[in-house]
Amino acid sequence: MTVTTGAGIDIGATLAPTPRGTTGLLPDPEPQERHFTIVSCDDHLVEPRDCFEGRLPARLADRAPRVITEPDGTELWEFDGKRHPQIGLNAVVGRPRAEWTMEPARFDEMRPGCWDIEARIRDMDLDGVQASVCFPSLIAGFAGARFSEVADGALGLACVKAWNDWHIEEWAGPHPDRIIPLQIPWLQDPVLAAKEVRRNAARGFKAVSFPENPVDLGFPSVHTPHWDPFLRACEETQTVVCLHTGSSSWTASRSPEAPYELYTTLFPVNALVTAADWLWSGVPVRFPDLRMVLDESGIGWVPMLIDRIDYVMDHSAATGLGWKDPANSPTDVLRRNFRFGIIDITSAMRLRDHIGIETMLLESDYPHADSTWPHTQARADRGLAGLSDAELRAVTWGNASALFRHPVPPELQLP
Repeated sequence: MTVTTGAGIDIGATLAPTPRGTTGLLPDPEPQERHFTIVSCDDHLVEPRDCFEGRLPARLADRAPRVITEPDGTELWEFDGKRHPQIGLNAVVGRPRAEWTMEPARFDEMRPGCWDIEARIRDMDLDGVQASVCFPSLIAGFAGARFSEVADGALGLACVKAWNDWHIEEWAGPHPDRIIPLQIPWLQDPVLAAKEVRRNAARGFKAVSFPENPVDLGFPSVHTPHWDPFLRACEETQTVVCLHTGSSSWTASRSPEAPYELYTTLFPVNALVTAADWLWSGVPVRFPDLRMVLDESGIGWVPMLIDRIDYVMDHSAATGLGWKDPANSPTDVLRRNFRFGIIDITSAMRLRDHIGIETMLLESDYPHADSTWPHTQARADRGLAGLSDAELRAVTWGNASALFRHPVPPELQLP
């Protein structure tokens, strides 16, 4: 079976069909004991069946993405002449681990919290997560690239606008204290994309999901001024640019025969390459107030990047030909402009002073297979042992609250 991930990475050659399980969803877990306030910088939603209904212009309505059911019961998204499965591992929370599979998932095989906002809030309560940034799933791609790749630009742009309208009205709107609005961009025209960023910022959007490296999707690279209108709009509106692992359909794996586990093992490599690429592109020098988040990146690779850049600046980059900020070193700019999302809290926390405690954000990655749900509180309790109260506040919620301009009421602030 050939499938792609929500990031658009083709992993079909590595997978054998897996029979559907029959156990179904597990009972709700017990609510987590809360030791921290947690603002998650990376979760995902599964677009509901009616996500696009009534949201496209009448002349395009019959071409909107829609869910179809095949004779064997498989549910697929159909759009622009293609069919897209909802990958099982993109929505496995609440299922027995023995039933985790890459086979297409039906809505009734997912926890309702994947696609229903009221159920999501209940699942956040069970997990002890106060607020969440929610990225798209497969039909849009993590950064909306599937819509921007459509040959009919009018259709693609209409889908981008429809997704954003649904997100702000139906997903974030009912619970503005719990959901931090994130938009997807229009990639075919950076000037129009900038206009949309400004329009959406006025509606309350705080972030935009952008491809890690647009050149991998056939668009100009960030080393050109092509994206400057879009990036300027983000800087001026304080819209955070989120660079989610895999969002440009790139993987460091070089072997087509490799198992799926290799792709997920290499996720931090995506972040390392992305951070280095954007840093040396000069984007954070031209836009010093722009903030970017490497979502689902971890921090284990950050000390290596810092050390390497500092060494390069003393040696092969000593001429300064590639660095245009005489007042700030590349590693200073890295700490200033970039933030890093952490799911698995690792031994790299011991180097938090070297990395910069102000750069770290927690995430739960609900409802993916990497998610810490429903144990996000317990994992944070173990992984962050030894941090001071000020450090705990920064990592668990303070950094994210400041970054996304999403206040946490004083009575809910822990520790």
